[in-house]
Amino acid sequence: MGVNASVLAIDAGNSKTDVALIGADGTVLSTARGGGFQPPAVGVETAVDVLGTAVDRALELASGAAGPVAHVSACLANADLPVEEEQLAAALRARGWGDTVEVRNDTFAILRAGVDEPRGVAVVCGAGINCVGMVPDGRTARFPAIGRISGDWGGGAGLAEEAMWFAARAEDGRGGPTELARTLPAHFGLGSMYALIEALHLGRIEFERRHELAPVLFATAAAGDPVAGSLVERLAEEVVAMASVALGRLDLLDEEAPVVLGGSVLAARHPRLDAELTERLAARAPKAVLRVVTQPPVLGAALLGLDRTGAPAGVHERLRAQYD
Repeated sequence: MGVNASVLAIDAGNSKTDVALIGADGTVLSTARGGGFQPPAVGVETAVDVLGTAVDRALELASGAAGPVAHVSACLANADLPVEEEQLAAALRARGWGDTVEVRNDTFAILRAGVDEPRGVAVVCGAGINCVGMVPDGRTARFPAIGRISGDWGGGAGLAEEAMWFAARAEDGRGGPTELARTLPAHFGLGSMYALIEALHLGRIEFERRHELAPVLFATAAAGDPVAGSLVERLAEEVVAMASVALGRLDLLDEEAPVVLGGSVLAARHPRLDAELTERLAARAPKAVLRVVTQPPVLGAALLGLDRTGAPAGVHERLRAQYD
């Protein structure tokens, strides 16, 4: 491949892909960005082609060095089950990008980016919700995280749909009153929930834009609306339930362990949600330490790669310093 890199790190979400080539000493040799990774929508090979565009760009930028890439560390959205990780790892191995390949769900990248060693739990709440945990001996904790059929509740899209459910019923009289019936349609310049429902149903507003309503929900809750507030409380309970179960599976409940929060909903630091999370986690896992990850997930993918190759601590520190 013509690149003197120890690790090819890939962090691929639904909307974008980040790639980094990491030298044996922890130096970032090159980076590149590509499109979203959506194998359920386009098929595995087409989705991997999207990764390939970003990988090729990173290789071009690092073309002055020589030697093979030792390890590919790929943290991928939609790799929700171990069988999917295995299928995607086989597809990446077929591309010949590195001597060895490991594929993990992209939540592991957020966790590893937020901790100094591979130990702790991460909960991510963006468009959806997910939780993973790991400890240095290789054990992990995870959930299927593929929607309501796997017991999930929350995420920006789910919160928006719940808010619309209450707002629609408030407007037509099936449910109790809530300011959401006014604030949700107002976000799109509409005067009623009926108008918002019609616009979404007929495609005048793209259905994917419903995630824009999650911040409206939090603002309505902050203004004192009881219904919106109850949804914020339920999200806090879901996050804490996932985190505490994962901590328990890894025998971390009785010792100080980080719980890393990531994703657009949790990273927004909504005061009421933060307060609820802190209170509820203290009751379920008193020794857990909450922290919000600020480093890019591709750093986590790279650190996982260095873990796999047995790089010394100084290499990890050099790499992290370039992102911090």
